[in-house]
Amino acid sequence: MNLEFTRKLAIPMEVKEMYPLTAAMARAFEERDVQLKNIMSGRDDRFLLIIGPCSADNIDSVLDYMTRLRAVQEKVADKLFIVPRCYTNKPRTTGKGYKGMLHQPDPEHKPDMFKGLIAIRELHMRVVQETGFTCADEMLYTENYKYLDDILGYVAVGARSVENQQHRLTSSGIEVPVGMKNPTSGDLSVMMNAITAAQSRHTFIYRGWEAHSQGNPYAHAILRGYVNKHGQTHPNYHFEDILLLHQLYEKQPELKNPAVVIDTNHSNSGKQYIEQIRIAKEIVHNRSLHPAVKTLVKGLMIESYIEDGCQPVGGGVYGQSITDPCLGWEKSEKLIYELAEMI
Repeated sequence: MNLEFTRKLAIPMEVKEMYPLTAAMARAFEERDVQLKNIMSGRDDRFLLIIGPCSADNIDSVLDYMTRLRAVQEKVADKLFIVPRCYTNKPRTTGKGYKGMLHQPDPEHKPDMFKGLIAIRELHMRVVQETGFTCADEMLYTENYKYLDDILGYVAVGARSVENQQHRLTSSGIEVPVGMKNPTSGDLSVMMNAITAAQSRHTFIYRGWEAHSQGNPYAHAILRGYVNKHGQTHPNYHFEDILLLHQLYEKQPELKNPAVVIDTNHSNSGKQYIEQIRIAKEIVHNRSLHPAVKTLVKGLMIESYIEDGCQPVGGGVYGQSITDPCLGWEKSEKLIYELAEMI
């Protein structure tokens, strides 16, 4: 193999022993897990809002954002349940570019995976400790989930990973809600197959062990738009798209807790971050038009940070994304209040 192995990384148990949860952190995780599962199952009619930076690139600005978000959550708690995005590893279509805090704790320095594993656990722990939030993160590498499985509140499987067998089987052994994005091609059958696999029991290899999963009844759909063969983006958040997804769920009555979270950015917005405002409001409005749509659409994903837009690595703007462009804080705060009024 044309690979250079530089060092063996600490296993999850060792990292957890180095950075253990406090009793208060564990209690916050358990309480929020119950609430989120109640929302996904329909036992709680609050609306889910997964919102935050495209990538968690800087501990100080991320915690600043989370603290602001906590104050807003208190004001809308009867309508919205907020799960912050704390995405610490990022897929790159060509393999180039910033791959997240897991790879580079400091975006301006070379990758260091051990420091990255420590940094992402510390970040998630600090968010829980300082705000009471448990966060969402993307499961880019299935074997890394165990480093965060005691503190991560929501898992997203990305559009490029959703067809991967290991992602599907690992999701079947995760206890928290897992969202399966539609693939970049837009083929909803791929997403539905992923949900079916994630809700089923399996025997498979995980981190060198023979593993047995019980199935995840909270695996669900995420619609994020798609790209056609000409490279043109197309949305799939419209009323008709939701009814189509509802029909697909009806054809598979064995699936538990039918649900969809709609990503307002990516191909749904054509990466025009400002469009997230209009898209979010349209989706919430559409929930009022049909009981099936209201029941199925459990929440939204919104990319948001302190400053509008994005910048290159080393750009020097505090709280501005170095990956996809995001809504700035002022627009985000206003949107959250407007959505709460519409629910």
